[in-house]
Amino acid sequence: MFTVRLSRPKPYGVARRFRNLALAALLLVPLAAGAAPKDLVAFGDSLTAGYGLAPEEGFVPQLQRWLDARGEEVTVQNAGVSGDTTAGGLARIDWTLAAPVDAMIVTLGGNDLLRGIPPQEARANLDAILTRADDKGIPVLLVPMQAPGNYGPDYKADFDAIYAGLAESHGALLAEPFLAPILALPDRQQALADYVQPDGIHPNAAGVALVVEALGPKVLELLARAE
Repeated sequence: MFTVRLSRPKPYGVARRFRNLALAALLLVPLAAGAAPKDLVAFGDSLTAGYGLAPEEGFVPQLQRWLDARGEEVTVQNAGVSGDTTAGGLARIDWTLAAPVDAMIVTLGGNDLLRGIPPQEARANLDAILTRADDKGIPVLLVPMQAPGNYGPDYKADFDAIYAGLAESHGALLAEPFLAPILALPDRQQALADYVQPDGIHPNAAGVALVVEALGPKVLELLARAE
């Protein structure tokens, strides 16, 4: 007579399968968490582009390092074009927003001031730019320019009012004027000598560092809106 022995499943085979599943899950968690950093577009003119500075000294690379140091998972894209007016920005905004964008910093208007463009035209252009961002659900941080006094008090008042009005109507975040951290220093003449390039318009590397340090908390607030 033959005796048939039924073999029982080896417990270690089941355990191994569970172990492999658990290991795979653990490996996938950090990949999912760190796979998609936010895309932050810095949209502006030469102040954004980093005019007159070494590649690592401009606004975008300094902002990127500031955010990296605070553990932010974000890639800052340089969409600054030297010499761009608000009209130039409007002409290229659709192309800029064709790529994935999670949040945007808008710093335009300085070249409108240099050309004496009427405030109502600059406002209309910025309004259209913000509308494009609204249509795509992209949160915006609007960084103002301040008009000099040489165009007269009415022009200055009308131009300076553009940014707060648009930020309110579009629900955008509003920063201090781009150059405010430099111009607010006690000795303005010394500040210009220490933190601005010889052209008297564009900040040097140290000046950009002041701008980034002042603007950084608002950028963090912007990124929180992009969650």
